[in-house]
Amino acid sequence: MARRICEVRLRASRLDCDMTIAATTRATRYRPPPATRIYAVGDIHGRADLLSDMIERIDDDLGRRPVAQAVEIYLGDYIDRGNDSKAVIDILCRRMVQRGAVCLRGNHEAIMEDFLKDADVLHGWKQLGGLQTLTSYGVPLSPAALQMPMQVQDALRDALPRTHILFFECLKNFHQCGGYLFVHAGIRPGVPLQAQVQDDLVWIRGEFLQSTADHGCMVVHGHTPVAHPQIFSNRINIDTGAVFSGRLTCAVMENASVSFL
Repeated sequence: MARRICEVRLRASRLDCDMTIAATTRATRYRPPPATRIYAVGDIHGRADLLSDMIERIDDDLGRRPVAQAVEIYLGDYIDRGNDSKAVIDILCRRMVQRGAVCLRGNHEAIMEDFLKDADVLHGWKQLGGLQTLTSYGVPLSPAALQMPMQVQDALRDALPRTHILFFECLKNFHQCGGYLFVHAGIRPGVPLQAQVQDDLVWIRGEFLQSTADHGCMVVHGHTPVAHPQIFSNRINIDTGAVFSGRLTCAVMENASVSFL
């Protein structure tokens, strides 16, 4: 856990917050299914304001350019660091019901799930922005309370709406659609998809980011903040560090093209 916390901090400190995203279109050899447009949204981290704006953009795009099948995918890390994690989950719950949105598990959701099973996870979660999530759910966080992790754990269990519990139970570790594989962090190169483990899918960086291997699909991921969306021969990174930069990215995949909202 300590290694991961340091790694997250290092990545965050390197993020260029003064950035713009060019709404460019790139062609790839990978495609969604016929007559299908995919909208994939990167790491949100408690920025309900940015999520609401992005959903308006998606709906506007669909209104202007109707398509037979629209697939909406969120790549995880909905909570922590930002101040409105609860509101983010509220919005995504509605999106699941209204649009059949696919929501993936990020490492921050995995940590929260671990905390609900093991109160001692609180110390590590605090260092990754977990206190902001607890506050958004109205959990008391006095200095005395923070010395009693089991009390905090019980308070969070009581504060979670039933719809949010079901939301977390519905999270997926990956989702395939045509020639695209959507996952929070990445995959371990050379390991068959069904043999991938959750720890890699939500945490991996180095081995995946440095790999030039053909994974047999285009992997679309977040987890590692970058100044602009990155398109490589084998992966697309759309984590533009919303909580730091104020910019949430949505990749749009249709036919052989990739563009960004």
